[in-house]
Amino acid sequence: MTIDREDRPSAGPDRSSRTEPAAHARQRVAIAGLITAPSQREHSEQALAELQGLAEAAGGEVVLRFVQERAKPDPATFFGSGKVEMLAAAAAEVDVELIIFDNELTPAQLRNLERATDRAVIDRTQLILDIFARRARTREGQLQVELAQLKYLMPRLVGASAALSRLGGGIGTRGPGETKLETDRRHIRHRISTIGKQIADVRRRRSQLRERRQEGFVPTVALVGYTNAGKTTLFNRLARQDAVASDALFVTLDPLIRQVRLADRQEILLSDTVGFIDRLPHSLVAAFRATLEEVTEADLLLHVVDISNPEYERHMDAVHRVLEEIEARDVASLLVFNKCDRLSADERQRFAVTHPEAVCVSAATGDGLERLGEAVLRQLSLDMHHVTLEFNEQDEGDRQRIARLYRHARVRSHQAADGRVSIEADVPRRLLDRLTLVPAR
Repeated sequence: MTIDREDRPSAGPDRSSRTEPAAHARQRVAIAGLITAPSQREHSEQALAELQGLAEAAGGEVVLRFVQERAKPDPATFFGSGKVEMLAAAAAEVDVELIIFDNELTPAQLRNLERATDRAVIDRTQLILDIFARRARTREGQLQVELAQLKYLMPRLVGASAALSRLGGGIGTRGPGETKLETDRRHIRHRISTIGKQIADVRRRRSQLRERRQEGFVPTVALVGYTNAGKTTLFNRLARQDAVASDALFVTLDPLIRQVRLADRQEILLSDTVGFIDRLPHSLVAAFRATLEEVTEADLLLHVVDISNPEYERHMDAVHRVLEEIEARDVASLLVFNKCDRLSADERQRFAVTHPEAVCVSAATGDGLERLGEAVLRQLSLDMHHVTLEFNEQDEGDRQRIARLYRHARVRSHQAADGRVSIEADVPRRLLDRLTLVPAR
């Protein structure tokens, strides 16, 4: 068992008189995790470090780290009873307001831990939901977060009122709010149903927008990757935008789509999406399905990896699991190693050998972006089909299609006679069903 704490006087205010913290104050937080085997120690420490980053992203100040080695969680209190007493004493000594566990807790464990520690307790899932609630800016994003929170909190309604009173509006209380959680289950179910219908409308609108974009014959390329991999910085570089990018977790929640022109004047639609994370809550994945459909419907995924992070392989695996969950594993993808400016020459060479399919870039400096553009063009051209297309040059619709063909295909020959136009070209396969074809000879 390990305890790390900040040195400070042990005296603290009475919990019963706590009020909502001042706007400028950061909530004093303890993070706790379990090591189930000696071989898992390093992984557990890395997971706890990530939990600290999440807590700080939610506005907390981590003043205590508490780890126990135990073969399996206690069904009643997660930690053993003796270690729970030690946690309570350590939390009181450094004046902790909130304890965050790195594992998902059962409703009974949550209630028992709160009683034993006299502190508000949340788990990793609720913390992630809270960050999403904090960062959601659009009505669509707010609806999706609220749906995920309600589904998560539904079986945890018993005792939730006391927890919220103790938190006083801090981490874990954003979104549905205290008044909704104090209502009966029937009202919660009704709210879930209402939000579900509103999100269904969002999905229909997004589907219509995608259909309109597809009519323009412009391929869609979506950025995916672990949170804080540098997707938004890369998006800004490629699209010449100034979307908010920061060295923090889950800065981007609402997808951004911009038109980008690559080196050979090929146009693409580039989409920046929400970052993934290990053990991303299933309720959140389900709720954000309307947004994540931008990934499943893309022509190409750029899987952005922070290659300077020692945990990059675990991050890649986490992204693959989420892509599988949203049924996007079959979408063509290109591996992009970002932050290569932080690597030594030897490290770059090693990754070039172990991952020859990856493109090494630095979104921060712009290094490698030209190579990335060429790789995107190659990937998109792999699905080209050689055809001959015939058009009526007097038809306005056909004239527009000819113009689009020149923008998005590789034209090999153009012949016009008797009011008809015959064009031989290499066309992306995804566009074939939108054109009248005459097979190439």
